[in-house]
Amino acid sequence: MVSDIVVHDAIRLSDALAALLEGESRAACAARGSFAVALPGGSVATTFFPRLARAALDWTRTDVFWGDERAVPLEDPQSNYGAAHALLLSPAGVPEARVHRMDADAEDLVAAARAYEDELRRVLGAEPRLDLALIGVGPDGHVCSLFPGHPVLSEEARRVAAVHDASKPPPRRLTLTLPMLAATRHVVVAALGEGKAEVIRESLEDPTSALPLARLVRRAARVTVFLDPAAAARLKS
Repeated sequence: MVSDIVVHDAIRLSDALAALLEGESRAACAARGSFAVALPGGSVATTFFPRLARAALDWTRTDVFWGDERAVPLEDPQSNYGAAHALLLSPAGVPEARVHRMDADAEDLVAAARAYEDELRRVLGAEPRLDLALIGVGPDGHVCSLFPGHPVLSEEARRVAAVHDASKPPPRRLTLTLPMLAATRHVVVAALGEGKAEVIRESLEDPTSALPLARLVRRAARVTVFLDPAAAARLKS
């Protein structure tokens, strides 16, 4: 369920996102002793991570996970971990023990998905629940590596799944599943540019939409949406 929609330019959105993470971190640490966040890749990472690296978070009490990862080497420009390491983790001095990388470059993706689910349980408990998931949106409405019409979008038993045939390259990926994302205490969606305007409109305003973003928004308990004016242009209000 959408709790708030924030529309600003990228600089103001970056500041607002940093403030949101700071508040959620303080609340989670006070309530549970630590803060668990899942990070994205793509334009959300390059736009927001440099500002988040300066956010007032206690990184020694913050566990960093990923919403998805591409099956590429760490040094590949498409690596979500690589972008996060360069723009956020290294500049912020996040302790390595708190960083939980998806092993998407493993030969056996199914085993890697199982291992990441085990890691979520080890860190977050038998019924793992993230405090915050920051996710981007594709022009087709995909979130993480959950693509429209793909069988993994309907996965309900697992929290992490292997994708061997994604509809955009690279085809091999690991992703958190819809139930894992929907269980997150606070889902934060970020979308920039006019290419996202129609899927944002459909996902937020059409209760029958089958888009991955729409399905996540309907299931999650709390969703905040960060948009620039171009991405918000087709919303009715």
